[in-house]
Amino acid sequence: MSWESYELDRIAQKLVLQARKREPQSLNQSYKMRMAVAYGLERFWGEHLRLKGREETKSIFWKETWDALQTIMGKAGVKIPNDAVNPTNTQQIQTMSEKLWALSVEDQRIAIAVLTQLCDCIVWWTQRYKTGRRD
Repeated sequence: MSWESYELDRIAQKLVLQARKREPQSLNQSYKMRMAVAYGLERFWGEHLRLKGREETKSIFWKETWDALQTIMGKAGVKIPNDAVNPTNTQQIQTMSEKLWALSVEDQRIAIAVLTQLCDCIVWWTQRYKTGRRD
């Protein structure tokens, strides 16, 4: 078995540039993302729902980061749930949350380690590309 980088740095750069193009101020979310990893996958995933509708560009940044995690983990052979969820549909939210809680402890740990590194890369690129005032 050989080392596979999964191009986390390149993916993070792309995520930051996309967020910057939509709204440069949404880049402040990168620091919040990095802190949120410590609270677990379900809470990280749910943050895009909280922001949906009121702070759309921030919500998109969180969701694109989650989508990237799912893709990366899929390449590593770990299936991360990523159902389309309407933020007003409690049943859909509950179903998705249950899928995340049902991941094996090993898969959760691996996903959190990868998400931590991805968010570290996102913060690094944010520091390089950020313009304007802070939130």
